[in-house]
Amino acid sequence: MDGNVVIIATLVAYKILLLGIGVWASRRVGSEGDFFLAGEGGLGAWTAGLSYAASTSSAWVLLGFTGMVFTQGLVALWLVPGIFGGYVMTWLVMGPRLNAETRERGHITIVDFLTSDAGRWARLIGGVAAALILFCFVFYIAAQFQAAGNALTEVFGMSATEAILLGAAVIVAYCLLGGFLAASITDALQASVMVIACLIVPVATVTAAGGLGHVIDTLRTTEAPAFFSLSGGSIGMAGLGLSMGLLGTGLGALGQPQLLNRIMAVRSQTERLRAASITMGWGVLIYSGLVALALSGRAMAVDTGGESLFFAAAREYLPPAIAGVVIAAVLSAVMSTVDSLLLAAASAVSHDSGLRWRTPGRALLMGRLAMVGVAMLAVALTVFAPKDIFTRVLFSWVALGAAFGPSLLTRCLGWHVKGGAVLAAIVAGFAVAVIAYNIPGPVAEIAEKWVSWAVGLLILAWGRRR
Repeated sequence: MDGNVVIIATLVAYKILLLGIGVWASRRVGSEGDFFLAGEGGLGAWTAGLSYAASTSSAWVLLGFTGMVFTQGLVALWLVPGIFGGYVMTWLVMGPRLNAETRERGHITIVDFLTSDAGRWARLIGGVAAALILFCFVFYIAAQFQAAGNALTEVFGMSATEAILLGAAVIVAYCLLGGFLAASITDALQASVMVIACLIVPVATVTAAGGLGHVIDTLRTTEAPAFFSLSGGSIGMAGLGLSMGLLGTGLGALGQPQLLNRIMAVRSQTERLRAASITMGWGVLIYSGLVALALSGRAMAVDTGGESLFFAAAREYLPPAIAGVVIAAVLSAVMSTVDSLLLAAASAVSHDSGLRWRTPGRALLMGRLAMVGVAMLAVALTVFAPKDIFTRVLFSWVALGAAFGPSLLTRCLGWHVKGGAVLAAIVAGFAVAVIAYNIPGPVAEIAEKWVSWAVGLLILAWGRRR
C-alpha cells in the first residue's frame, strides 16, 4: 500500500478515536470544574503521568530538540537535566500541597491556588495572571499548529494553512465536548504513541547507520570538535550562557498551568507518586531515543533542515506501511498537544480574569466560547506570523515560568506572602524574562532563565509575612 494512503487512513482513524473520546467524556461534564479539571473523579496515575509528559514534551521535543541536537551537537543535552529537574520539582516538591489543597478547597486553576491566600489582592492578581497566560499561550499554541503544518507539508506537500485549519477544527471539537478529561485521556494516548515512535524510528536509523559505535566514529571524523563540546565550542561567558540557558529551561515547568493542572487533578497522594514515576520513565525513553536519532541522522547526512529529521528518517529507514503509521501517529500527537494549552488559556479568560457568571451553565458556556476564540487567534498568528518552533515555545515556556514559578513554589513550601508582593513578583519575573529574551548574548541568556527567578524570589522574601 502506498505510504501516503496509510498515513491518511491512520490519521482518519486517529481523529475518529479522538472525537469518540470527546463524546464519551462529555457525559461527565456538567460544570466549570468538570470542564477545566475533571471534577470529583479526577485522574488516575497513568492518565495524569502520561498526559503531563505529553503536555511538556511534544512538538518542540520531537521536532525542535531533535533538530537542535542534529544541528548544534551535544550542547543541546543541557536541556535534559533541566527538564528532569522540572519533573522532580513539580511532582515531588510542589505536588503534595498543590494536590492536597485542591482537593480540600476545590481549586479549578493554578491561579485559584495562587490567590487563595492573597486577600484583597486576589482579583487583581487573577486578572494580571489571566492576561499573561493568554498572551504566552497564544504563541505556544501557534507553535504547535505550525509544527503540525510543517509536518503535513513535509509528508503530503499540502498547504500549511489547510493542515493547520484541519487540525485545529478536530482538536477544538473534542475539547469543546469533553474538556479537561478528554484532553488528558487523548494526551495519555498521545504519550504512548510518542514513546513507541521514539523507539522504532531511532532503532531503525541507528541500525541503518551501522550501530552507535559506527555513528560516533563517523561523527568524530566528519564533525568539528565543537559538535562534541558541552559548551558548543564557545568559551568563557558565551559557553556559560549557552549551557546555563538550556539548563534553566527546566525552571519553566514550575509555572506551567497545563502541567500543574494534572498534579492538581490526581485522585490521591499515592496516585501522584505513581504518576511521577511514570512521567520520568517516559522521559528517559523519549530523550534517549531522540538523541540517538539526531546523532545517527547527522552521521548519515540525512537531507533535512533539522526540525524535519524525524519524518525524513521514518520515510527513509522504515518500510512504507510502518513509516506511514508512525508518521500519521506522530502528526496526530503533535497536533493534539494543543488541547491542554487551549483549556488553560480558556480557563484564564473565563475563570481567572475575575469575570463572574450568574449561573454554572453560563460559566461553562463562556469557557467553551473562550476556547474557540483563543484557537482562532492562534491560527491567525500561525498563518500570518510563522516562526521557528523551538524559539516560540521556549519564549512562552520561560516567560510563564518566571512569572508564576517563584510564587507557586514558595506557596507550596509554606510561605505566606502579602498579596502585593505576589503581584510584584509575577510582573517583575515576567518583565525580566521578556526583556532578556529580546537582548542577544550570553548574559541575557542567564538573565532570562535565572535572574528573572532571582528577582521574583527576592520580592517574595521581602513580602513574606512573619
